[in-house]
Amino acid sequence: MSATIRVLFVGDVVGTPGRSMVQKHLPRLRKELAVDLVILNGENSSARGRGITPRIVKFFKHVGVDIITTGNHIWAHREIYTYLDSDRTVLRPANFPSGAPGTGVTTFTCSNGVTVGILNVQGRVFMREMLECPFRTAESAVTFLRSKTNIIFVDFHAETTSEKMGLAYYLDGKVSALVGTHTHVPTADERILPLGTAYQTDLGMVGALNSMLGMQKGPIIANFISQMPTKFEVEMSPPFVLWGTCVEVDTNTGKAISIERVKVIDDQVAIGSEHTD
Repeated sequence: MSATIRVLFVGDVVGTPGRSMVQKHLPRLRKELAVDLVILNGENSSARGRGITPRIVKFFKHVGVDIITTGNHIWAHREIYTYLDSDRTVLRPANFPSGAPGTGVTTFTCSNGVTVGILNVQGRVFMREMLECPFRTAESAVTFLRSKTNIIFVDFHAETTSEKMGLAYYLDGKVSALVGTHTHVPTADERILPLGTAYQTDLGMVGALNSMLGMQKGPIIANFISQMPTKFEVEMSPPFVLWGTCVEVDTNTGKAISIERVKVIDDQVAIGSEHTD
């Protein structure tokens, strides 16, 4: 068994441009960073920038993604509902009501034989969904996972820095890493907390760099000015960016050894019809 394990977290993938970036760069990143596990947030990966479909799940797995986490847009495509009950490598937030399809907690055995636990949970501050407490949900899930492995990774899909940071400190020493998703803007606060948990408030996204969270700027700005409804569209113009974070963990202690941000910019990504939903 390896003395350490390396995981690459990839931020929210937005639309067809985001998927194209993952397809082009993830195989190389897996090799260059020598990662044993890739965890990617795919809740915005459909062509419209909301939701994910079974076809997209298969695409991500084909290009090297091991675990797909999601968030508040998971229910945008109905065909994912039944799929979630059959594939435990695709997670929805664990603090959705118990009757919701799928699960937010799973284990995964990497190719090097190391078993890890993964938890997906969603915040409540400034979020529309009426969810269970993410702190209590996470505590219960981590207790369950620690009976199986001491290496646990958390994707906390939340709006505010305070809620993300609060959960990270609450779980410090109990999980190997907690990273935030949802806001699509990478934060420069990656660090290892006092008790050994790697932390970053937000990973960022994969999509068009000169956009607003991967979406076209014009309609969003018009909405701010007029306060009238506008249709948001995925930005398809380059350059495109892939943001993520690489974490190394001691497999004996489950504590993080290092955390490092990853950034790739590419203005030559081909967006072909094979990426349509």
